[in-house]
Parts: sequence; structure tokens; C-alpha cells
Amino acid sequence: MFDPSEPQNHEKKEKKYNKHNPTVAMILSILFAGLGQLYNRRFLKGISFMVIEIAFIITSLETINFGLWGLRTLGTIPGTDHSIRLLVLGVLSLIVTIIVITLYVFNVIDARKQAKKVRSGWKPLKFRQSIKEIYDYSFPYLMTFPGLILMIFVVIFPLLFSILLAFTNYDLYNSPPRNLVDWVGLDNFKNLFTVPIWQDTFLSVFSWTIVWTVVATTLQIALGFFLAVLVNDPRVKFKKLIRTILILPWAVPAFVTILVFAAMFNDDFGAINRDIIIPLFGGEGIAWLSDPFYSRIAIIMIQTWLGFPFIFALITGILQSVSKDWYEAADIDGASRFQKFKNITFPHVMFAVAPLLIMQYAQNFNNFNIIYLFNEGGPPVRGQNAGGTDILISWVYKLTFDTNNYSMAAVISIIMGLIVSAFAFYQFRKTRSFKEEGEI
Repeated sequence: MFDPSEPQNHEKKEKKYNKHNPTVAMILSILFAGLGQLYNRRFLKGISFMVIEIAFIITSLETINFGLWGLRTLGTIPGTDHSIRLLVLGVLSLIVTIIVITLYVFNVIDARKQAKKVRSGWKPLKFRQSIKEIYDYSFPYLMTFPGLILMIFVVIFPLLFSILLAFTNYDLYNSPPRNLVDWVGLDNFKNLFTVPIWQDTFLSVFSWTIVWTVVATTLQIALGFFLAVLVNDPRVKFKKLIRTILILPWAVPAFVTILVFAAMFNDDFGAINRDIIIPLFGGEGIAWLSDPFYSRIAIIMIQTWLGFPFIFALITGILQSVSKDWYEAADIDGASRFQKFKNITFPHVMFAVAPLLIMQYAQNFNNFNIIYLFNEGGPPVRGQNAGGTDILISWVYKLTFDTNNYSMAAVISIIMGLIVSAFAFYQFRKTRSFKEEGEI
């Protein structure tokens, strides 16, 4: 039956919705988080925002204010203020402040968007429906929230702390609580490239790091590739046995292998000098551990031994997927072995493993284990505060734990991070990891 009052009620609702002002909702949310949601009749969301802001004001506002003060000043009273603790608290306060500001901005944007929906005729959901909608919408975020918190304290916090440390004078002579640590701006970066001892050491260590990364990684890739192609040849018998033998160096823990080689290369009693070099060539042998040149050669050879089994196993698996029909077609066309390798084997393997091979360079760039376990980055070099085989990562270790020069170690860590990030970015660009479906 027709009710003549229905059109009038509908018009009243339309007028009511048209009066709902998004600007008012936004201003209310700016004044206090959650008020805009209450204005939009989203009571559960509004109360949640209000509880968060009230809890923040009551429990954390004073602490965060003190932390940000400590971050600005790093303390004012020597012997009482601990600059590093203040820096730690300041970084944590900064992270919490960014999170709170993000939530506050989200609260304002959400209130405005919701008000626009209400004005266009959207009706607020009932309590049960709101709970269900929130659960359905936020379930993925609830599952990833613990991982996000872990990432903040395991990755972001140490990274920010290390970056900020590079702009201080924190070293052995400026150690709290006896002395305060001060902000020095870009002085550490400037000293790294202008003060003679830092400049000479950095250029020497950096150039050796590049040589070590390129030569050692290229040799292990080349040897692994060569052996994989050789063993995959149809004329080779006992393939399984040969592959097992070649993978054995990978099965032995790397630190054990390095320590064994360190003993073998010892200048005085090592088997390399005592049983090979001296009997064949005479003399006193080669100064593997006391001469920087020979130490670098030894380290490169050891890394080649440690790294080639992985490349061998990786490329062996790829070679199994190459169709034999391609080689048969090449034989019919009269292609030589080199032509088949150049036009079939090599492109097929590189297409599959190029990103992984690129990351081998990034891994060796920060390969601390072999440098430290073999001879702790030695031997010493006159006029430098790093050893003859130190790479950037082992130099940072020495600056941190041996000489307590934390600020300069942080500067070098930033440079290393930028270089490795460039490697990682290049590797991601070469993979399909970040391409949308349909763009592959």
C-alpha cells in the first residue's frame, strides 16, 4: 500500500546527508583523533583512535619529548648525561613519533573520506557489521604487523642509529659518560677524503676490495662454469662420482676450510712452503702471511676453492634442462664445439643464473669470514690503520672493536651500504620479482 509520507522521509534523509560536512569531520579529527569518526557515526573506529591518542599522551609524550631533546643535544652535563643512550632513546622516539604522525594523518584523511561517503548517501554500518568489515579489511595487516614491528627494531632502528652515528665525534677520546659526544656534521666524511692517513687507508682498502670482489668472484664463477660444462660432456664417464667429489668442498664448513688453509700457508711450518715450495724451488719459501701481495693471492685462491662448488652445482642443474635437440640441430648445421657453447650453452645458462651470479659479487664484497679467519686482515701496512688484506667490512670491524672509532666506522658502513644497495637494485631490475602479472 502506498505511503504518502515516504517521499517526504526520503527528502528529509537527503537533506540530512547533504548537510554532512567533510570539512567539519576533518577539523574535528585534527583537534582530537577520533572526533571526526564519531561525527561520521563510526563509533568503533572513533573510539579506537581516541584511546590510542589518550594512551600516547599519558604514557609516552613526556618520554618522547625527552628522547627528542637528547637527540638534538646528545646531553649537556659531562659525567651525568650518556650521549649514546640519549641517541638510542632519541632514535626510538623519532620512530615512534613518525608512526604516531602517520596514524594521525590517516585519521584525518579517513574522517574526510568517510564524511564524503555519508554525504553521498552511504549509511553507517551497524556494530556487528562494522566488526566484520574491520576484520575482513584489516586481516592481512594484522598478520603482517608483528613482522613490521620486528623489522622496525631489527633493521630500521640499527640503520638509523648507524647513520646518525656517522655525524658525531664518537671515538675513544669522546666516550660517554666521562665525555659528551657532539654532532660534527659532515666532518667525518670530509676527513675520510682529506686527512692523509684516512685518505691513504681508504683508497688502498677500497681499491683492494674492488679487486678482491671482481677477481675472486670471477675466478670462482669461471672455474665452476668450466667444470660444469666439462662434466656435462657426453664423453665423460662416472659423472655422478665426479660431481660428488667436486661438491665436497661445499660440504665442509667454510670456517674449517679457511683455518686449515691458514695453517697450510703459514710462512714457517705450513705445508705449502715446507712440502712444495722449498723442495721444488729452494730458498725459504714464500711469505704468504707477512707480505701483502702474496697474502692477497692466497686469499683469492682460497675463495675460489670455497666458491666454485656452488656455481658448479647451480650450472650443472641448468645444463640438464638444455634440450639435446638444439645440439643435434647444431651438429647437422656443422657448428663447432665453440659455436655450440657460444650460441646455445652460454646464453641459456646466463639467462637463468645471471642475477644469482651478480649477487655473488655483492656477497664477496662483504665477505668478512675469509679475511678475518685467514690472517685477521694482516699483515700491517706502514702509514695506514688497516692491514694489507683488509677489505671495507673487516676495516670497519677493526675500527669498531680495536680502536673504538665508531663514528668513522659508521661513515664507511654508509659507503658500503650504498655500494651493496646499488648491486641489489641492479639485481632486482634484472629479475621478474617486482613486475606485475601481465608485464612479464
